[in-house]
This record gives sequence, structure tokens and C-alpha cells, in this order.
Amino acid sequence: MTGDVLFSRHADPVNTTLRGKVVLVAGATRGTGRGIAVELGAAGATVYCTGRSTRGRRSEMNRPETIEETAELVTRAGGQGIAVQVDHLEPEQVRALVERIRREQGRLDLLVNDIWGGDSLVEWHTPVWKHSLDDGLRLLRLAVDTHLITSHHALPLLIENPGGMVVEVTDGTAEYNAANYRLSAFYDLAKVSVSRLAFSQAHELRPHGCGAVALTPGWLRSEMMLDIYGVTEENWRDALAKEPHFVISETPAFAGRAVAALAADDDRLRWSGQTLSSGQLAQVYGFTDVDGSRPDAWRYIDEVESKGRPADATGYR
Repeated sequence: MTGDVLFSRHADPVNTTLRGKVVLVAGATRGTGRGIAVELGAAGATVYCTGRSTRGRRSEMNRPETIEETAELVTRAGGQGIAVQVDHLEPEQVRALVERIRREQGRLDLLVNDIWGGDSLVEWHTPVWKHSLDDGLRLLRLAVDTHLITSHHALPLLIENPGGMVVEVTDGTAEYNAANYRLSAFYDLAKVSVSRLAFSQAHELRPHGCGAVALTPGWLRSEMMLDIYGVTEENWRDALAKEPHFVISETPAFAGRAVAALAADDDRLRWSGQTLSSGQLAQVYGFTDVDGSRPDAWRYIDEVESKGRPADATGYR
């Protein structure tokens, strides 16, 4: 599957609401990060796309997607995509990245912390005492330390312009995660920590006229999930035979449109400190997924899937 299928159908091909804005999407190689980067590009932004996977070298994820491909999709969508190979666990690499952004652009309006890379490290339904400790701690470093390192170096540039925002990408609303075990102590802690990090940064950024939110996509039709189910974006509904609740799934572009709408909102700081979902923001801002629907995945997961009800997205998209 190419990135064109997942990310090229934009609702407004002449959107320039973010023209002149400079964005760092940390962890833009694939999935939500790529979807966010491309949709910000579709709104005219200059987007630095970082990650470890390049055309010359794959990360431990061993996936075919690259940061160069993401940057090209950003530019094709209408923005300016700039690919930079960065390991966000390495403070010096992140420091050099931010210095480059300052040198080339002189500003940073939006930081999207989407670094993850822990999929292969999770042992689902495995108690903490049986889970590989090395893998669990590596997962936490990838999910939490990377975000802290990136914010540490990037926020001094961001706060130079009031109105700047940090978007911490997580999995699950604050309410859902507070009430539900996420099938692994390490994964559970990682995702709750990211939401709390948004809350903490919102507090610290407030005196500078900036803010932070956490954003969760719903059940994602990412490149990896489509591969797991053996489908493509065109025939994704064939996956419902294996997992009926996949009916509520959304493309990475949906979360991307959520971030683009948030960034274009002059009153965006009203959201600061909150954990938001793509489906929730779609109801407020009126954007849709690439198929014209508005999947409200976390309401569906809470009211249908978690209650053991038959899969039926009627009224939820």
C-alpha cells in the first residue's frame, strides 16, 4: 500500500489556514504521525518530519515506510515537508534538530509528540512479573522519555511566540484509560503518562501564552493494522470478518484533520490541559474522515464494544 491511498484525499485542496506556520511532527514516519504531518501540509504548513526510518536505513520496527516519503506527501498536499532523521532518545540529536529549525525558520508554532515504536515490545495479557522487563522498560523509554527529551529542547523555541501548542499523541481518552486496564501494565502506564504529560505541560506553558493537549485517534487503519488484517484501505471492510468492531475504524488522516483544525483555531488554548479524541473534535470543527464519515470511536468502544454488544457503527460515524 502506498501513502497516496491513506493520505491524499483532502477535503480542501486550497486550504492555506496554516501558511507560514512551522511544525515539528516528532514520529512522522507512519500511522498517526504521518497522517498529522500530511494534513498540516494540506493546510499550508511547513512540517519537519522526524523519525528513525529512512530510505537508507530501517529502524527496529523494520517497516517500509520512511520519513522521506512522509515529507514528500506533505509537499504534495500543499505544504513544505522536510525530512530529518532523528532518534528522539538521543538528546544531542534532538537539540541539533531544534537548532536547525531555529536557524532555518526562526520559529516553532506547533510541536506534535507522536514518538512511539513500542508495538513489538508489548506482551498483551501478560502480567508485569511475567512480561519481559527489558522490553517493558524499553517501551516506556520509547513512549515517555522521547516525549520529554523532545519537549525539553523544543519548548524554548515554541514559547517565543504566544499561541504555540504541544499535541501529545496517546491512545485512549483520559476517562476511558482511568476506568479500563489496557491489557499490559507497561502499555497502560505509557499511554496514561503521555496524557498526564500534556496536562503538566499545559500548566507550565500557560504563563507564556501557549498550551498543550493530548490527542487520541480511534481504532486506526494504519499501515501496520491493515497489514495485520491482510487488507488495504480500499477493501478494509473485509477485515470485519476477523474483527467486527473494526467497523468503527478511522484513517490516520482523521486525527491529522483534528490537529489541523485545532492549530487553525484562534481560540485553541481553551482546550489546553485536556485529552481530546479525533471523533470529539470532528463534532466541534465539522471535518470528516476521507470517506466523509465522522467516526466517534471512543464513544463506540465505551458504549458498544466494552458492553459486549454486537458490532454496529450506526449512530457512531
